[in-house]
Amino acid sequence: MSRHEQMTAGGTALPAPVDGASGDKPFAAPGSVRPLEIETTLAGQVQDHLAAGNDHAARDLFAQIVTRQQRRASRIAWHYLRDVAEADEAVQDAFVKAYTHIASFQRHLSFEVWLTRILINGCLDRQKARTRRSRWMLPVADAGRRDQEIIEHATRPADRSPEAQLLAREWRDQLIAEVQKLPDRQRLVFMMCHYADHSTRDVAEMTGLNESTVRVHLFRAIRKLRKAMEGRRHAI
Repeated sequence: MSRHEQMTAGGTALPAPVDGASGDKPFAAPGSVRPLEIETTLAGQVQDHLAAGNDHAARDLFAQIVTRQQRRASRIAWHYLRDVAEADEAVQDAFVKAYTHIASFQRHLSFEVWLTRILINGCLDRQKARTRRSRWMLPVADAGRRDQEIIEHATRPADRSPEAQLLAREWRDQLIAEVQKLPDRQRLVFMMCHYADHSTRDVAEMTGLNESTVRVHLFRAIRKLRKAMEGRRHAI
């Protein structure tokens, strides 16, 4: 099922996310409500509407959560599955499961962390099923493409001279190539911390890893990237 198609939960159609919505989290201005808190608040409102029997209002609110979270969830699913179509299915399954079990969500916790745990568990189940079907993994032709999109978005030059933009692009392309060489867990932790702007504690909760383990993966990833980029610079 495409991520632009409607989800169904118990035979009830959920609205598809708004086209063009990135789901990226802007920086919060001083005194403003952080996006994470907004989604947690929306989840609580969904619970209230469902408890009151207002299913239509609940679905509309949950669609806002889908719009805000879909791009980030797709990145995480792809890191685990390395297959665009299967990652899309895993994301849709996670949203359906989250909506179906929204009553069990505890409002004092982070909805994003709760959703991510659902998503990761689903991805792990798919990995196990894939392993049972085959003894080896098929290579994916577009591996690294979404990592590249994330890095390009995060390092895109603005209002620079053509020469500066060219140098920045060359550096970005080199960094993209080195990030793709990292081991899976190091790459996932690095991307979630540096480009999705999550703390090591958040990443630990989302992945089920110990926070100290997350920090080790992050440290090793940064050390490898620094060494690689220094080597490239001296080779020029």
